[in-house]
Amino acid sequence: MSQPSEPPSRRLGLTVAAAIVVANMIGTGIFTSTGFQAASLHDPGTILLLWVVGGVLALCGAASYAELGARMPKAGGEYVYLREAYHPAVGFMSGWVSLTAGFSAPIAVSALAFAHYLGALIGGDGGFSSGVQKLVAIALILAMTCLHAVDTLLGGRVQTGFTIGKVLLIAGFVGAGLLVGDGSWSHFAAQQGGLSNVLSNDFAVSLMYVSFAYSGWNAAAYIAGDIRDPQRTLPRALLLGTGLVMALYVLVNVVFLYAAPTTQLAGVFEVGHLAAISLFGRSAGSLLSSLIAVALVSSVSAMVMAGPRVYSAMAADRALPGVLALRSKSGVPIVAVIAQGVVAVVFVLISERIDRLIQYIGFSLALFTTLAVGSLFVFRARERRGLRVRAEVAGVDGVASVAGVASSSPAYRTWGYPVTPLFYMGLSMWVAYSQFKSHWQESALVAATLIVGAVLYAFTVGKSARK
Repeated sequence: MSQPSEPPSRRLGLTVAAAIVVANMIGTGIFTSTGFQAASLHDPGTILLLWVVGGVLALCGAASYAELGARMPKAGGEYVYLREAYHPAVGFMSGWVSLTAGFSAPIAVSALAFAHYLGALIGGDGGFSSGVQKLVAIALILAMTCLHAVDTLLGGRVQTGFTIGKVLLIAGFVGAGLLVGDGSWSHFAAQQGGLSNVLSNDFAVSLMYVSFAYSGWNAAAYIAGDIRDPQRTLPRALLLGTGLVMALYVLVNVVFLYAAPTTQLAGVFEVGHLAAISLFGRSAGSLLSSLIAVALVSSVSAMVMAGPRVYSAMAADRALPGVLALRSKSGVPIVAVIAQGVVAVVFVLISERIDRLIQYIGFSLALFTTLAVGSLFVFRARERRGLRVRAEVAGVDGVASVAGVASSSPAYRTWGYPVTPLFYMGLSMWVAYSQFKSHWQESALVAATLIVGAVLYAFTVGKSARK
């Protein structure tokens, strides 16, 4: 292995970076969460609007992260942004949440969803038992951990292939479902209040499920240290990947609702499997469902690849044990990859209900992505102060100093600033508040995670800083 201080080689281009964004986003949420929304909202128009709002929210977040990534093209994502904007303790807490709710828990959710789909295909009417589902999920996590512990470039190429296949699958599902599928447009008739549900608490909680489905729009930021020409490539990857997924998600939900009414979708976890069989019959539907299971493998693969870059960056800053910063000769943070796999397996073993695990993840991510987007205001304010100070030092015209500040500005500026980040922050906090009101137990678990992280910081990094 190489020494922790050696920087990673920048070997990934726009295609792989955008593929990682798409692969992180397209996963469990789109193939499962519509059933949860149908159970609480009922109205098909409201459900489609929900996915549009969730997509706009993700685009606003991606636009904000694009500027942050252009300012600080380092591996680590929120950890780097929050450390520089607020305090090392906030950055540490973000990295701790990434290890738990940010990556390991979503890896467990996607692996369990894969087991659910596989059980629906080959496990008979009742599917796999809970124990078998967990064994299948653990086997998938271990396989992807081994793959991404070998080589960054190899893992990236495999990931790109998975992602292309996943996009083609969804595009084919949409086209075939609408053109030859046995569905009905009558399923789109307004139900139980119609669009009046938009301002309800149920809409906000459902938006949390949608936000979970869109989570991953910031994935390329975590591997910025591995991306070629990150100031230019990273913003393009974030926005291109997020925009593509938003279009696919809305179209997929049109097909789901075309396939079956909301009364039939309500509460169904394997909603993609149900829709496929409703549209094409059991044989063709089962074939399509098997492809959805393969798409979930891609989701697990993408998260296994991205997460360890955060822990490695933290360890390089002595915010985590230094062993996590160790990289193999091919540039892989191999110890961090293995540690993440272990934590993901633990989540699989202790989880009883996937929806509660999703709620835990959604609340955690809403808090820290909001803080990260808010850091954009901090950096802009510092930039303005620096420009004013340098102009005063340079003299009345301040030409030389202003030119120097301009040259150090990021290569990308968030479009729609300040409305774009404010929209993201406001809507995310509404979702978090509604989640706390409706599911306080999962919110309390998030608080417990943060307390553990604070204790770890106090006895590791904080203790060292006081010496």
